[in-house]
Amino acid sequence: MKDRITQTFISSRDSLTALEEGLKSLAAGLTQQRATLEHFGTARPGTPLARLQSAVVLMEQLLPQMEKALRRLQKAVDEQEREREELEALFHVSGIVNSTLDLSEVLNYVMDQIIELTGAERSFLMLINEETGTMEFKVARNMDRETISGSSFEISRTIVHKVAQEGEPIVTTNAQMDPRFSAQESVVSYSLRSILCVPLKVKDKITGVIYADNRIKAGLFTDRDRDLLAAFANQAAVAIENARLFESVANAKRLMDNIFASITSGVITTDVQDQITLFNRAAERILKLSAGKAIGRPLPAVLPPPLQPVLVPIVRRVREREEFVIAQEFEPEVPGRGQVNLSITASPLKDANDETQGVAIVVDDLTERRRLEAKERFIRETFKRYVAPAVVERLIEDPDSLKLGGRRQEITIFFADIRGFTSFSERHDPETLVEILNKYLAIGAEAVLQEEGTLDKFMGDAVMAFFNAPLPQPDHTLRAVRAALAMRERIRAHHETVEPQYRLSYGVGINVGEAVVGNVGTAQQLNYTAIGDAVNLAKRLQENARPNQILLSHAAYERVKDYVEVKVLPPIRVKGRQATEQLYELIGLREDESSDLTIT
Repeated sequence: MKDRITQTFISSRDSLTALEEGLKSLAAGLTQQRATLEHFGTARPGTPLARLQSAVVLMEQLLPQMEKALRRLQKAVDEQEREREELEALFHVSGIVNSTLDLSEVLNYVMDQIIELTGAERSFLMLINEETGTMEFKVARNMDRETISGSSFEISRTIVHKVAQEGEPIVTTNAQMDPRFSAQESVVSYSLRSILCVPLKVKDKITGVIYADNRIKAGLFTDRDRDLLAAFANQAAVAIENARLFESVANAKRLMDNIFASITSGVITTDVQDQITLFNRAAERILKLSAGKAIGRPLPAVLPPPLQPVLVPIVRRVREREEFVIAQEFEPEVPGRGQVNLSITASPLKDANDETQGVAIVVDDLTERRRLEAKERFIRETFKRYVAPAVVERLIEDPDSLKLGGRRQEITIFFADIRGFTSFSERHDPETLVEILNKYLAIGAEAVLQEEGTLDKFMGDAVMAFFNAPLPQPDHTLRAVRAALAMRERIRAHHETVEPQYRLSYGVGINVGEAVVGNVGTAQQLNYTAIGDAVNLAKRLQENARPNQILLSHAAYERVKDYVEVKVLPPIRVKGRQATEQLYELIGLREDESSDLTIT
């Protein structure tokens, strides 16, 4: 249709050109005939020569009218051709609505068409930000954002905001002579003459404006240009709005894709045919599957065989019965990963009409969490009997600080044994004996645990403990000293509440040295303990201690000599050693230390 109209205008233009040439030839012929007739002189009326002369005169008189008619016809054809070009431009705008959804392409195309349609010297387009309601500069020709922001452009901004608010186009054929604008600064500064501004509308909603002007030509824009540009703007507004919506949807999709890609849970969606429509990055990592090979394929065909018996029935039950499956755990073998612990949550995917369109599956990898929980349980069960609760929690917070198995390290060993307990047990019945023993053992254990020592074991009526393991304690020897003093004070306090025949006392030995510390025993029965010569020496010191006496080895004394009061004892030879051992009886903490027996 467009081609036929174009061809018709071309044919009409050719015919007018031919007619113009014919008139020129006719004028030339008439001039030649007049010259010839003048050679014969004036003819008698009624003769053929006279009639020929009259005809030439008549044709000469009609020729200007014919030329005038031709010019009118040419003008009409020009106007119709311009209308055709304008309609063709509108046709192109309508076409671009469906040909591209790229906002930048649409805006630039619109600008090019404005310059071509109106013959404007410069123009720009602004859109209203839906969130802020402000006008935003988008694209321009022969001007920039700084020009629009300048003070000399005030009148143009006034016109733009007026059109944006009222929704009516504004046109002036000579701004300098127009009483509405002639006094404005921008009109004077830029010598503005022709101004045209129309709104962009979508369903009666103003979305922006198109502005065009010319600093040279007056009368460039007419009411017809206004109406044409308004019609053009309506078409352009639709194209721009579609492109903006598409850009918004595309941005939302990119955001959603980024969210799905960044979350640690695997997300899989399927349609009503169980075809996979989404397979995020976490799902790739958890299931060791490629999204490129999964999307578009049936879920049963994609899943590794160990996952099919669990996951496929869940998806079908959710889709067919519209049930929800919440955090169902299972432990399949995943190729490339081995046995894992997975949690599956599945729910129906609904459309706007609440119709099920597929299933959303969330896969959480609990493998590492369950491993850490198992390690935490092991630590808690292993050490809760040996160390203070605070130490257990610190081990759980930093399990890497605990190296299971034996390792050699320096520790302070603490042995405490109840003196005279053998003869005491002969004088009391078993029930009374156990009750009294438990009280004294509890006093010893509490004193050790208060200083965050490790309670190794109870050996009959004796308590064995050590410090600086499993967690490092820079002041481990001082902790052992404080524990021994605290135990002695608590026993004295206990004696004030019981009858004399139930009053017992500890003898304590403390030594510092290297020992092998770790789990000793079998898989069924493990003990966290310390083994070595340093342990044996602490035990021998305890055996030589009198009731309420705390003996320090020379190594232990050297570590705490700045903090304690001691009595130097004669060296002795302990069982199992050839060399003598210098002993020190612990009297107490120095005055600047004795006021605080808490952990340092």
